[in-house]
Amino acid sequence: MGVVLDHVVVRSTDRRASARFFARLLGLRVEPPAGPFAPVRVGDALTLDFDDRGPVLPGHYGFLVDDGTFDALLGVLAEDPGIRYGSGPGNGWDRRINTLAGGRGVYVGDPDGHSYEFFTARPA
Repeated sequence: MGVVLDHVVVRSTDRRASARFFARLLGLRVEPPAGPFAPVRVGDALTLDFDDRGPVLPGHYGFLVDDGTFDALLGVLAEDPGIRYGSGPGNGWDRRINTLAGGRGVYVGDPDGHSYEFFTARPA
């Protein structure tokens, strides 16, 4: 099996709201509570466990996605002008995507300051 990242704890001010926000971006569902966590399963091997019991320290989470998932994400972003997104850290929330590495990419800001990066091609 080697090494597989199984779960990541994402600190938030409201675990349920944060889990719903993230799940909506990718068309996922919030799983039933697992102890103090609001989990969102991302693929077969990874769960983001949203937790509101400690201080929020904004983090960055990058996801390689397929074109269909990216297109659906763009649809969510287009229908909600309140979601901050942009083409890259140096460009602010310019509501644009990038075409780095021959694919498409976008950064999405959540209400707690986390940055979610979604890209269709991994940089070389």
